Amino acid sequence: MTEPLSPAAQAVLDAMYGINMDFNGENSALAAAALLAAADQVVPKPDDIDKGSLSLAAIRNRCKVRDQLLAIAAELEVSSEN
Repeated sequence: MTEPLSPAAQAVLDAMYGINMDFNGENSALAAAALLAAADQVVPKPDDIDKGSLSLAAIRNRCKVRDQLLAIAAELEVSSEN
């Protein structure tokens, strides 16, 4: 039996389908791909951030948000393999 998803990863799947239930691996992989794409669009990779227009604190905050999004996507990818 696979481990239950974290609340954040489950929320992504719930938002994707509008319901709260267990999802198969294919659905988790699709959600992970969508989240990775969103992370790239909303929070650029650290090297792609325009550092001239942001404070160091803002850059750190963006990197933290990106890391959190990528962690949720990674969890969903792992759950899709089970």
